[in-house]
Amino acid sequence: MIPPGFIQDLLSRVDIVEVVGRHVELKKAGINHKGLCPFHGEKSPSFIVSPTRQTYHCFGCGVHGNAIGFLMEHTGAGFVEAVEDLAQQTGMQVPQDERSAEERERAQAQKQRQASLTDVLARAGEHYRAQLKKSPRAINYLKQRGLTGQIAAQFGLGYAPEGWRALASAFPSYDDPLLAESGMVITSGDEGEEQKRYDRFRDRIMFPIRNVQGEVIGFGGRVLDKGEPKYLNSPETPVFSKGRELYGLYEGRQGLRQRGYALVVEGYMDVVALAQHGFNNAVATLGTACTAEHVQKLFRFTESVVFSFDGDAAGRRAAGRALEAALPHATDVRSVKFLFLPSEHDPDSYVRELGAEAFERCVAEAIPLSRQLLESCSEGLDLGSAEGRARMLAQAKPLWEALPQGLLRRQLLGDLARRAQLPDQELMDLWQTRAPQPTRAASHEQGHPPDDYWAPPPEHYDDLGAPAAPAAPTAPRRRPEQAGGERKPWKKDWKRRGQDDDPTLGTPRQQPAAPMDHALRMLLLHSAWWERLSDQDHQLLHELPGVHGDLVAWLERFLVNHGACAWSVLQVSLAEEGQLEAARRACGGRLDAMEEEELQFEDLQQLLRKLWLDRLKGEASQLASAPVGPDTLVRLKELHEQIRLLSAA
Repeated sequence: MIPPGFIQDLLSRVDIVEVVGRHVELKKAGINHKGLCPFHGEKSPSFIVSPTRQTYHCFGCGVHGNAIGFLMEHTGAGFVEAVEDLAQQTGMQVPQDERSAEERERAQAQKQRQASLTDVLARAGEHYRAQLKKSPRAINYLKQRGLTGQIAAQFGLGYAPEGWRALASAFPSYDDPLLAESGMVITSGDEGEEQKRYDRFRDRIMFPIRNVQGEVIGFGGRVLDKGEPKYLNSPETPVFSKGRELYGLYEGRQGLRQRGYALVVEGYMDVVALAQHGFNNAVATLGTACTAEHVQKLFRFTESVVFSFDGDAAGRRAAGRALEAALPHATDVRSVKFLFLPSEHDPDSYVRELGAEAFERCVAEAIPLSRQLLESCSEGLDLGSAEGRARMLAQAKPLWEALPQGLLRRQLLGDLARRAQLPDQELMDLWQTRAPQPTRAASHEQGHPPDDYWAPPPEHYDDLGAPAAPAAPTAPRRRPEQAGGERKPWKKDWKRRGQDDDPTLGTPRQQPAAPMDHALRMLLLHSAWWERLSDQDHQLLHELPGVHGDLVAWLERFLVNHGACAWSVLQVSLAEEGQLEAARRACGGRLDAMEEEELQFEDLQQLLRKLWLDRLKGEASQLASAPVGPDTLVRLKELHEQIRLLSAA
């Protein structure tokens, strides 16, 4: 953990004009400096850097922050990396965090290992770019696809020549284990002289895949002529995961801000061809279906996403998976749309044959998520029959339930009811009556327990919100007035001798705090712990339902702009932005006594393990009730293994 005092001292020593001036051309304008905003396209400067306040602000797009926030936003660096960069410039030494020596050593070793792999991949990328310049055949192929040298350089395109060991000329030792670990070389046979090693990519156009920091973490290769597979991707490595990364996100960060939305396509060439025609906001999944992690990552850069698919059956199936991935993140302030091109076209061919304006019109006519959901669950059904309408509702219910609470969810229920020829209230009563009893977390998220249920008393849960050893099962208790009688006043003689009167007798019971309540409280009290969490834990917290996820997003934005700070500072900022009462409710009403608690980082880790277990068990339960298929069985096996490991931990 980097002490807040060090952050404040660091910011007082750096000159934000100098920091921003390395990336933006600034001119003196009175007491401030002015330039073109690097976060959105503009012709007249509205980006102001204030040396007196040591902040930057754009009057065009509204971005603002300090020197740390600028480096994180503009270069994609993490909080710790940005602090270390600034500290190095000022000659300051970043204090050691509170982790044990072994933990720091393991973290440093992992960081060095990842740096070694990205160095290997970067060197391979340089080799492929050099080989492209030597291959008239590869250059001619790219020109035939309508690409210029400028766009090829922007995306770092290269060429992997024919031959089994072409990379041997780029590395001092072809036997380097890092070549195999990074996925660039395939090994077969036992180690030693008999082991065979050869290049993974041969005679392919190479597309380097970069993370948001701009580091090369993998490659995609496309055949020049006919051949299978058409696209070949790097395997999963310690620095590359297909389910989390998006091709073109690093190159398209500025385009996302300029156009205001992300355009998700299916292929590398689609991304590059669209950028060639002015659509510099396109990204692509890496040979896998769109996942919830992909959607969550995109919503950190923009509030609007357009999925573009081919109009054939495969494109419709891909759209169905993207719809399922997007539903949990489709809040009332976000926009998700679906664009279907004619079956004979993909985005690459469409924009090359019909032009950018025609493609722009297609984007403008994209189908909103609400209509896509209705059409998806109605496809192939006869809504003129009772059976067809019932089947439509059965298919729509799990999709509707995946939506977060809000106006969109309520309006969609009305649309579904009208299609099913039912009154809105009748469908709502039907789905709510048959729905499983909400969990403690879900009930708390709505602000109160269900009318016919009282939660177990607080002593039935441990300090972290996990259930204690259960007693004999009992039926849900009903309030006296629900049983048809009147609530009787508590009698003072209904107590043990010598025991004082309990002032809480007769008052409504408070819902015990759920694990996500505790997790949010810990992060608000110890905001520096955020940087110690993994990217996976960050995403888990961002995906918490309702106000919990909103507050996590608020906290991350605050940390980007201001760094870790004491709870008293966060409290003032929450109050200024009207979020304090929401934070109090989300933390189980125990926000005022936070300073009195003594917490450890291990407590937060234990809570996150429980949240992961709940999430994995929920996914396993859904898959168990789904139609059985090879992919389902494989995923179930993975989930059960992850659950076993987490339970053992």
